[in-house]
Amino acid sequence: MYFDSHAHLDDAHFDGDRAAILDDLKNHGVTMVMNVGCDLPSSERSVHLAEQYPFLYAAVGSHPDDADHVDGALLARYRALCASPRVRAIGEIGLDYHYEDVPRAQQRVAFEKQLSLAEELDLPVIVHEREAHGDAMDILRAHPRATGVFHCFSGSPEMALWLVERGWYIGFTGVVTFKNARRAVEAVQALPLDRILIETDCPYMAPEPYRGRRNDSRYVPLVAAKIAALRGLTPEEAGALTAANARRLFRIPDGEEASACVTP
Repeated sequence: MYFDSHAHLDDAHFDGDRAAILDDLKNHGVTMVMNVGCDLPSSERSVHLAEQYPFLYAAVGSHPDDADHVDGALLARYRALCASPRVRAIGEIGLDYHYEDVPRAQQRVAFEKQLSLAEELDLPVIVHEREAHGDAMDILRAHPRATGVFHCFSGSPEMALWLVERGWYIGFTGVVTFKNARRAVEAVQALPLDRILIETDCPYMAPEPYRGRRNDSRYVPLVAAKIAALRGLTPEEAGALTAANARRLFRIPDGEEASACVTP
């Protein structure tokens, strides 16, 4: 019923109970998860997890905080990882000007290189973008063949519609459940339903009433319930349509996960 389109279940926060959480997802109606890399080690872990669990898929790439490591050798490694049929996206990649742990110029170069890799491999991208709206839009204009999702969306409804007009999807985390989440709420209300994804970004961004705790994919139905309330749907309807959207973006046909690999 629910597709968590952005998770980091390989993260060390789950080292003590990862298998138990993964085994429990079905009891919460969570049938599929996209596990997303932030650098080479996490990308490799994501692929390894996805090769063990038939309901997990992987994305590989370098977050803006890792942009200073993006060179030809790293891109070659990501290209090799994409040979796995479990890899369905490049990500998370993009720009983050909030902390600016890596200089902006390096972030932009790394973003463009990874967009080019996605275009070469005909894969969607998962974009992390924070306080860098103008530069992100300029880079996308230079890469019109690139498409994917802006995850944990923090822009305006106008920006969201600009992206959707160009074939992009918009992902919403537990932030949409927060009392002060005005922009996320406005974006949900403005978007066509066939372009909305739900996600946890776990172990971060836990929705209400779990805000401040460790997040995991079992909480993604709470994001769906909030979107349902905003759009006059049932939670089940919101779960089904956002799952269909994620399958479309990541090119996962119905039934594929049932025979993809053997659950340990």
